[in-house]
Amino acid sequence: MNTGVNPDTVAARDERFMREALALAREAGAAGEVPVGAVVVCNGEIVGRGYNRPITTHDPTAHAEIVALREAADRLGNYRLPGCELFVTLEPCAMCTGAMFHARIARAIFGAHDPKTGVAGSVLDLYAESRLNHHAEIVGGVLGEESGELISSFFAARRTRTLSA
Repeated sequence: MNTGVNPDTVAARDERFMREALALAREAGAAGEVPVGAVVVCNGEIVGRGYNRPITTHDPTAHAEIVALREAADRLGNYRLPGCELFVTLEPCAMCTGAMFHARIARAIFGAHDPKTGVAGSVLDLYAESRLNHHAEIVGGVLGEESGELISSFFAARRTRTLSA
């Protein structure tokens, strides 16, 4: 299928927005949160930003994707975000995927695969589940090594602190 879009341009654009999500992931790590960041993009503009905050906000739903979706919905004045894309540094979990589907996100792009909670193919593949009423295009591995290294380093440092305590 020829969409008329140059794939090199799409890849460069995906990397540019993933770098924005990575910057937010670093903020999460600096705050002591698991370093995951996300941005929602509409018509080429970032309309929502978020990074993991469940620890600091005492809110189990405060994943990067949820925070970014809330900001985008507020900014656009609608809980539906058709045509929007969500970029996140880690493969989405079931909760975040459900929120993306309810928001009608058109495309989800992630960095590192998550073999423990990822539902874009690692543990399950909700994006391929035909019984669900909404689907999003899913693209994985964009700046995946960089995203994965950020998380690995975070947990390695945490283990080192635990062992030396």
